[in-house]
Amino acid sequence: MTKQIAGHLLIESLVGHGADMCFGVPGESYLAALDGMYEYREKMRFIICRQEGGAANMAEAYGKLTGRPGICFVTRGPGATNASIGLHTAYQDSTPMILFIGQVASDVQDREAFQEIDYRRMFGQVAKWVAQIDVPERIPEYVARAFQTATSGRQGPVVLALPEDMLTRVAEAEILPPYRRNLTWPDPSRMQEMGGLISAAKRPLMLVGGGGWTPEACEQLQQFAASWDLPVACAFRFQDTFDNRHPNYVGEVGSTLGPALRRRIENSDLVIAVGVRLGEGTTRGYALLEPPRPRQKLIHVHAGAEELGSVYQADLMIQASLPGFAAQLQTVRPPAQRPWSDWTRDAVSDYMAHITPAVDDKHTVDMGKVVQLLQQHVPEDTIYASGAGNYAGWFVRYLRYRGLANGSRTQIAPSSGAMGYGVPAAVAAKLTCPDRTVVSISGDGCFLMNGQEIATAIQYRVPIIFIVVNNGMYGTIRAHQEMYYPDRVSGTHLCNPDFAALAQSYGLEGHVVAKTEDFEPALKQALKAEVSSLIEIRLDPEVISTHSTLTQLRERARAAA
Repeated sequence: MTKQIAGHLLIESLVGHGADMCFGVPGESYLAALDGMYEYREKMRFIICRQEGGAANMAEAYGKLTGRPGICFVTRGPGATNASIGLHTAYQDSTPMILFIGQVASDVQDREAFQEIDYRRMFGQVAKWVAQIDVPERIPEYVARAFQTATSGRQGPVVLALPEDMLTRVAEAEILPPYRRNLTWPDPSRMQEMGGLISAAKRPLMLVGGGGWTPEACEQLQQFAASWDLPVACAFRFQDTFDNRHPNYVGEVGSTLGPALRRRIENSDLVIAVGVRLGEGTTRGYALLEPPRPRQKLIHVHAGAEELGSVYQADLMIQASLPGFAAQLQTVRPPAQRPWSDWTRDAVSDYMAHITPAVDDKHTVDMGKVVQLLQQHVPEDTIYASGAGNYAGWFVRYLRYRGLANGSRTQIAPSSGAMGYGVPAAVAAKLTCPDRTVVSISGDGCFLMNGQEIATAIQYRVPIIFIVVNNGMYGTIRAHQEMYYPDRVSGTHLCNPDFAALAQSYGLEGHVVAKTEDFEPALKQALKAEVSSLIEIRLDPEVISTHSTLTQLRERARAAA
């Protein structure tokens, strides 16, 4: 039992559950908790961010990388609304996270007091649990439940509001033991039924991804795929679930889905979906697998009971945590004959062809070559933190991500499609994994949504390579305009700063890549730098994606009109 002010009790409770780092922007609504961070500063670092959106994205990235809840502190009202983007990403990506929000004092609640918001109503749809701690003695109880809720079943974010006056009251409470993630194991009979369905198939395909994997589980998954000789694809933004160099890996099912893999999924007679939600991005608008009963037979494995059967009525549903499911894969023995082996080898050949970029000698910067050079020079365990936009397509299609089975994630990106993620996520990645090389990937529009967090990189002296692909527009929206409203450009042109000069003003090294041959020397210098570096790639706006130019999109739209 300890007797102290509630703000200190809160931080001690977090430390007791293993929290070693939290992210946030300070606010007067939780001064007592900030004082608690000072009290326990040797046990938990408070990373000061420049905007709550950046702080929430950092906490979400921490959760992705460690499997432990990322902790974020923000103030009431504007602070909470700014943080909502990271919370939404954590929800859609099934990432464990806990957001603490300073709240107005108890004696003025429900009067629309200064910056007051009812967070249960605001965040009820984008969090697993939203609550307010009104009694300081119950802080250990609420914190313990937050950790358990964030990490159990389908993982996700939790929100706890902290009334300002509650944090200053003296409380006596017992610090509870550290949380342990609850794991569930699959029904053995369903595992054997899964084996029977796969053995009876002629054209099976495994689709993996989602949150909640461990290195051990991914290694067991890879061993299963090899012993059964199954083709394995990764879901949108989860390419590092399965090592891209594994002999059974066949590609990404998402924004850069190739036509050959798309046909293969459409023509498969069994899809084994493990860990994935089968959301809109992965199913390409619910077309690859048609709800509620796909043309293909479907096995769906997921940790959340609420996810199974919510959209797709699969032929076999298995509820289990991914570590629990993977541990039981060894009980499912492959048949002596695997008639789909040629199907698998053809899928691998299609993948290798899809990731071989054509030489672009028509434009000053060949993005396919840039990605090849990047992968050639950085270590295999490099962490790539990417935002959202057409620019990301080159890094999704041509990079080969090392799988989680090798120790840790190498791709962190929002399946929610949230822009502004790449910069803060990279900062969190380098703080969390200081011995790893970290590359941040942003477009010009994406960078300026949270680019101020390069100041956080400088403040904490973490060397990161920030790549900004600058084509002077919101590229994804412009591409859609040309597809559906050709020649009617509206709202997508951007007037940008000199990004390299902007970086230098923060204290980073800045480089400009105006042609392909500029990239390699800039990258080599950035890899040797003791401070962060920004490489601005000035890309011709005509180069809109890995497979089309703006002119080609426009001409196809005109022809179809």
